Amino acid sequence: MKDADRGCPKCDHTETEIDEISTTGSGLSKMFDIQNRSFMVVSCRNCGYSELYKGQSSGDMVDLFLG
Repeated sequence: MKDADRGCPKCDHTETEIDEISTTGSGLSKMFDIQNRSFMVVSCRNCGYSELYKGQSSGDMVDLFLG
C-alpha cells in the first residue's frame, strides 16, 4: 500500500462504523460484573475488521484506523 493511500488496513475500504462497548476490569468489578471500562470500536463496513480504542474522540479514531 502506498503512503498516500488511506483505508482499512485489511481491504483498503474507506467506510467505517463506530460503536461503543463496555467491559469489566479485574478484581471487584469482575466479581460483581460492573462494566467500568469503555472502548470505542471502529469497524470496516466492507470486511468487518475492527480495532478498539480507549480514551480518544471518534474523529481521532477514524484517522488512526484509516491511516
